[in-house]
Amino acid sequence: MMGKGTEMGETNSPGTASDRDADSRGVAPFEIHLPMQQTEPFVFNSPHSGRIYPAGFLQMSRLDRMAIRRSEDFFVDELFARVVHLGAPMQVAQFPRSWLDVNREPYELDPRMFDGPLPAFANIGSLRVAGGLGTIPRLVAENMEIYRGRLSVEEGLSRIEGVYRPYHASLRRIIAQTHVQFGKAILIDCHSMPASVRVAGGNRRPDIIIGDRYGASADHDLSYAAVSILSGLGYHVVRNKPYAGGFITEHYGRPARGLHALQIEINRGLYVDEERLEKTSGFEPLKADLSEFAGDLMAYVRETLSKDRLAAE
Repeated sequence: MMGKGTEMGETNSPGTASDRDADSRGVAPFEIHLPMQQTEPFVFNSPHSGRIYPAGFLQMSRLDRMAIRRSEDFFVDELFARVVHLGAPMQVAQFPRSWLDVNREPYELDPRMFDGPLPAFANIGSLRVAGGLGTIPRLVAENMEIYRGRLSVEEGLSRIEGVYRPYHASLRRIIAQTHVQFGKAILIDCHSMPASVRVAGGNRRPDIIIGDRYGASADHDLSYAAVSILSGLGYHVVRNKPYAGGFITEHYGRPARGLHALQIEINRGLYVDEERLEKTSGFEPLKADLSEFAGDLMAYVRETLSKDRLAAE
């Protein structure tokens, strides 16, 4: 299964059909939204906003249709959709994070979830696996168990081979093409976080968190520019705490080679009713601000940082 390219933000309307049903109608598990011409060294990615739930998955789950959505990055793909009009491509997952999490290593798997032995190369001891949040998650938010029983090993591996690997192959290709064209590539990995999130030692909730793996995945000046631009738009912005970036940020960020990756976490309390899972009146203003942020960050890279600062040495 491979993603399909679209131009200037054209999308397939999301629905509630299963991925298997969607496949029969030609809907891919992820989409690539392409500008008419890529004019910026940026690539945007929304790996957790998928909301097409496989019918078989829902049948396996002990959760209802509302509860199982608690791990979604609600409407994050829509919040950042305008970046395509600014000249940057964007890749968007259609499948839900609770079914497959592409912001993990490919084989972070919990052996307790499966009815047979996992391959020897599976990473069964990671902290994310222990927390129920591996590549095939065991839990959704609020520590709710997803499955009624155990999965077959074949089921888990088929999701990884059929969707996870094509997703990352596509993302790598877009980043590589951007790097060749511009001499640098900047990945913005787009996420949301619960409104309840607080930073240790403080009572004020962050509106936005910028993660750069504590400077390992992106140039410091680029990270600080992102924080500064968002702060200037009136948001309370923090860096790396409690979210410094996941597998995608860590895997694709190689600043010494001109490959930079930032994770952006948006507080859901700004734009969504977390009980009803519906947009609030804050959605459109936030979407406009994020478009302005993206444009300003692109201008910063274009006008302020010299090629030698962000390009490979």
